Amino acid sequence: MSFKYVLCLCLFSFLNLKAQSVVKSPDGKLKVTLFVTNGQPFYSLSYNEKTFLEKSPLGLKTNVEDFTTALVLKSDPVQNKIDEKYQLVNIKNSNVHYQANQAIFSFTKENKAAIDIIFRVSDNNVAFQYKVYPQKESRSCVVQEEVSGFLLPEGTTTFLCPQSKPMTGFARTAPSYETSYTLDAPMGKNGIGEGYTFPCLFKVKNNGWVLISETGVDSRYCASRLIGHEKGLYSIGYPMAGENNANGTTAPGIPLMGETPWRTITVGETLAPIVETTIPFDLVKPKYEASKQYQYTKGSWSWIMKMDDNTTFPVQKQYIDFSAAMGYETILVDALWDTQIGKDKIAELARYGAQKGVGLYLWYNSNGYWNDAPQGPRGMMDNSIVRRHEMAWLKSIDVKGIKVDFFGGDKQMTMKLYEDILKDANDFGLMVIFHGCTLPRGWERMYPNFASSEAVLASENLHFGQGSCDNEATNAATHTFIRNTVGSMDFGGSALNKFYNSENTPNKGSKRITSDVFALATAVLFQSGVQHFALAPNNLTDAPVWAINFMKEVPTTWDEVRFLEGYPGKYAVLARRKGTKWYIAGVNAQKETLNLKLRLPMLVSGASLTCYFDDEKLNGKVKTIKYKSNQEVEIKIPSNGGILLIN
Repeated sequence: MSFKYVLCLCLFSFLNLKAQSVVKSPDGKLKVTLFVTNGQPFYSLSYNEKTFLEKSPLGLKTNVEDFTTALVLKSDPVQNKIDEKYQLVNIKNSNVHYQANQAIFSFTKENKAAIDIIFRVSDNNVAFQYKVYPQKESRSCVVQEEVSGFLLPEGTTTFLCPQSKPMTGFARTAPSYETSYTLDAPMGKNGIGEGYTFPCLFKVKNNGWVLISETGVDSRYCASRLIGHEKGLYSIGYPMAGENNANGTTAPGIPLMGETPWRTITVGETLAPIVETTIPFDLVKPKYEASKQYQYTKGSWSWIMKMDDNTTFPVQKQYIDFSAAMGYETILVDALWDTQIGKDKIAELARYGAQKGVGLYLWYNSNGYWNDAPQGPRGMMDNSIVRRHEMAWLKSIDVKGIKVDFFGGDKQMTMKLYEDILKDANDFGLMVIFHGCTLPRGWERMYPNFASSEAVLASENLHFGQGSCDNEATNAATHTFIRNTVGSMDFGGSALNKFYNSENTPNKGSKRITSDVFALATAVLFQSGVQHFALAPNNLTDAPVWAINFMKEVPTTWDEVRFLEGYPGKYAVLARRKGTKWYIAGVNAQKETLNLKLRLPMLVSGASLTCYFDDEKLNGKVKTIKYKSNQEVEIKIPSNGGILLIN
């Protein structure tokens, strides 16, 4: 065999292997390249030939084998196309067509099957997970570390929410994804020492945006966070040892064969792919069938204005009347109903509500041995026998759903508790809202009775402090591009009271500095299939008629979303469609008035638009305008103000 032939053969094999180590999106713009260096896999990511992630590490370390070294890549990855359509009424796009190219890179170690790294690349989205094979006699393992990393180019800025230290905050209930974001900050930090909660947004120089998160987390794994390192590297971190009062393991256990959740990366030259992505739901499947057809509804709740002392029978009856007057289907009866109302009167309240067409959601403490939250009912949700007995009672009085609070951890045992509550609730026809909780990770599709999760510094903080009110617009323009892009967000906002107290009077509690139009706009900007708004019965007489009428008709489920304009923490303008009707909503957190010219290609020429807008003093007004094809609509949004255009 000639030297020239051998050289050509080696060159061909190298080029062939290189070609097989690339996965592209269906449109060819997004490219993942896999490398193996000294037995360890790495990957990089580019979009339109621009680098968004540099050479980043891959691999797992387990108690039965180290899958980060001495790995050998098989030369022929299994490649196939994913083409799936599904309908899901409780996310941002009710009809989804998911198309992706999948490549399974199989690795051996010591000539035995070791691990697969599975990549799926759709337009603007990359997802990867690991499949681990049995090792010798081992049919299970503990994943001690995942070295998966995300190496951002130099000059990238960050939009991140620091993870709380464990067993801190109210009654030692943290972490609960309720810290403030840092915006446009440099890389090289690690939050307050504990990393960052998902999702995590990055601005890659002038190339565009990267959103990193995860999906498909259930009882078979723990939830993860992002750990910051020097020089632009971020890696997967497992829960902190101190979470849940130091009970439970930090490292997940899996059977062999076993799979990890999906790590997701959304890339865009603008924020449109970030806002519009459905990747958290594309990668998962329903875990059980719905026991009935669940209804996604609007409702009211007294607690946000009236607090604990008013979880009483007369006040809740008043809120049933208020929900009925608004055309809402539910009220949320918050903490302490067990002692301040009692089960007999709750049953009476449920009967009264049924006469008015208004059902109940009831609050519960997650309980157990993991924090000190004192509010009741306690001791109901952490034990299957007690929980199912309680849920049977809830079904007997036709309660619509439950809100379970104060989890404070991401360990595998906590993920199992979430799943067990959801599964048991489905058996009894109950929807579930979680508060003081983790981020939902594909749960809208996985669990058909999942309603929403908080996992954000939500409306309660507007009541507790003026600082939150002062930053309300900044936060609204942040959550739109980060937290709410990957899952339903139970914010509980859209207040029309001027003051956060039961009398809506000055000199007591915090003062809302945003406008009424702003409040209406957030009802569109914030996505959650079930909404309990921060409205109060007095708003029927002290709020503008146009504001009340809008809050009566605003949907909680949507068929489509489109990004129009915005920058995290500064301003946000989105369009959402319900049927054939478009709602264009915007808010402004900047000190100066925002002037924009919007193109609205989703509208037909001659469409009549109802416009809700603010003057410079944040006085809301309503007018009607006509839209002409290809016309740019000029809008102005004052600081802390909003805009709404409805066709």
